[in-house]
Amino acid sequence: ISWLLSLLIRFILKRLLARTTRGTTVVKLLNSFIKYLIAIIAILMILGAWGVNTQTLLASAGILSLVIGLGAQSLIADIIAGMFIVFEGEFEVGDIVIIDGWRGTVDEIGIRTTKVIDWQGNIKIVNNSQISSIINQSKELSVTTCVISIDYRESIPHVELVIKENLEKIKNHIPEIVDGPYYKGVDSLGDSSVNLLFIATVKEADYYVVQRALNREIKIIFDENNISIPF
Repeated sequence: ISWLLSLLIRFILKRLLARTTRGTTVVKLLNSFIKYLIAIIAILMILGAWGVNTQTLLASAGILSLVIGLGAQSLIADIIAGMFIVFEGEFEVGDIVIIDGWRGTVDEIGIRTTKVIDWQGNIKIVNNSQISSIINQSKELSVTTCVISIDYRESIPHVELVIKENLEKIKNHIPEIVDGPYYKGVDSLGDSSVNLLFIATVKEADYYVVQRALNREIKIIFDENNISIPF
């Protein structure tokens, strides 16, 4: 009965709420809460079926003493922190965030913990109350950068003219670019190369995709125009 009730409630929540990112976040939090609640109800029902007077058991133990006895002060802090995370909207399921130097996509905000998955599929699980600072990289568009080197013997005016003539072509080849790309000039003078800086505005999820694509497209254009990239 408890299991079927859990499935029914989760189904209803998904149909009602899981139409937006915020709704999906709330559903996952409530699912986590329901999982614990149903488990407690099931235990009490089983004890009742065995003839245990659960009302007497709860009354004698006391809810407060039960919580303290289980050492659940940190649990309460996690639950409260989780509620604030959801209702303040600091980050949501699907957002790309950095927590304690770990960059990944928020997979689940539970009643106790938050799960973040990095690009390799590794999962970081952190207690909600321990999230003291976070960088949400999905709220606004991001700027990806690309630094390409050319030989010191190359004519910078000539290279810049080639770049100007091909920026639109590069954009057409990389549909993930929202704005740009733009050539921003000579970034630095290296030991054996002149380093040129390119930027483009993208969604955070496409940050590295666009960066790799820019490297590819600019290398192809330089090869077509005999512009040397030093070893």
